[in-house]
Amino acid sequence: MFAVLNQALKKLVQTGHLTVTDANGRAHVYGDGSGKPAGFKIVDRKAPLRIVLDPDRFFGEAYMDGGIVLTEGTIYDVLELLLKNIEHRPSPGGTKFFNNIRIAMKRLDQYNPIGKAQANVAHHYDLSGALYDLFLDRDRQYSCAYFETPDASLEDAQLAKKRHLAAKLNIKPGMKVLDIGSGWGGLGLYLAETCGAKVTGVTLSEEQHKMSIERARQRSVSNTVDFRLLDYRLLDEQFDRIVSVGMFEHVGVGHYKEFFRKCRALLKDDGIAVLHSINRSDGPGATSAWTKKYIFPGGYIPALSEVLPHIEKSGLYVTDIEILRLHYAETLREWGKRFAANRHRAKVIYDERFCRMWEFYLAGAETAFRYSGMNNFQIQFARNQHALPMTRNYMIAEEERLRAIDSKSPRLKSVPAE
Repeated sequence: MFAVLNQALKKLVQTGHLTVTDANGRAHVYGDGSGKPAGFKIVDRKAPLRIVLDPDRFFGEAYMDGGIVLTEGTIYDVLELLLKNIEHRPSPGGTKFFNNIRIAMKRLDQYNPIGKAQANVAHHYDLSGALYDLFLDRDRQYSCAYFETPDASLEDAQLAKKRHLAAKLNIKPGMKVLDIGSGWGGLGLYLAETCGAKVTGVTLSEEQHKMSIERARQRSVSNTVDFRLLDYRLLDEQFDRIVSVGMFEHVGVGHYKEFFRKCRALLKDDGIAVLHSINRSDGPGATSAWTKKYIFPGGYIPALSEVLPHIEKSGLYVTDIEILRLHYAETLREWGKRFAANRHRAKVIYDERFCRMWEFYLAGAETAFRYSGMNNFQIQFARNQHALPMTRNYMIAEEERLRAIDSKSPRLKSVPAE
């Protein structure tokens, strides 16, 4: 069975230095010998054929289950070498065939009505809070940070992300702000404390909701920040501003029309919204089979071409779009470093298989953002095109105003870190 994988790797790996040891102990070297060496050994004799047939699913499974074990470098090094080669060549094996099937099935896979959406969220976000404290910043920002300088720390970059979003929202004191997918509450607390907003945050994660409420209580802002365990579709009020960060990936393509129509109903006539989401730059696709099964069931990374028509048809004006290219790659690199440093603690919380799964998830995500065209968009939209200044200069001025405030404020912390 290894002969099939051997032929595929010979065609694929033209640059780099990859060594694969087959189940009989024979080493096979691929590439031109350049760069950092990486390698793995085949333990499960069935793994080579499975990987060739559907590498998108079975390579990750083989790593998780011990069907392959590393011999040189890290799992990131192996994935980086492979994706660098795939970046400019056709995908190997049955990738295209299975990807076409997943594209055809994606509306069914991403059917996320009220109830099922909460179950999908619980799969990932209701894991032990102690796990997230091992690799996130102390504010538990679990989305793309904004690196203003190459030497910015993860904490600085996550604060900059909140500031960047707040500047685009152009919030005035006393405004009602809705945070759809409010996570552990960090952004909502920032908007209340730094911008003077009255914030309503909604999440479907019970663990995130508990922590958000406790953080608001600890910071004595419960009167201005209201975190609810609620599907945004059940809200029946209007807001001056809406922000949503890292939640849209869980909506599903069949629900985009529903999402933007609801946003329009929730916005006041002069309201403004900012949507922050991962974006696939190469057009509509399908969720990785491995990611769908183990990490984000019901999730999907959209392309702009899938999103913008629904905003237009909902009677909303697109007022600004920004693409953040490598910011998430840098964010994931920091998360990966922190997880590696705390891997022994993660193994105590879960087990070795979970640690391998999480390593593969973080490494696979980072390499996808570096070499497979993934990035982030921030789309600003409004019901009324007269609601904003005519130039983007107000964003720059507001960002500097907020910087002067938040640079003097104590950094927000997660409850266990207090």
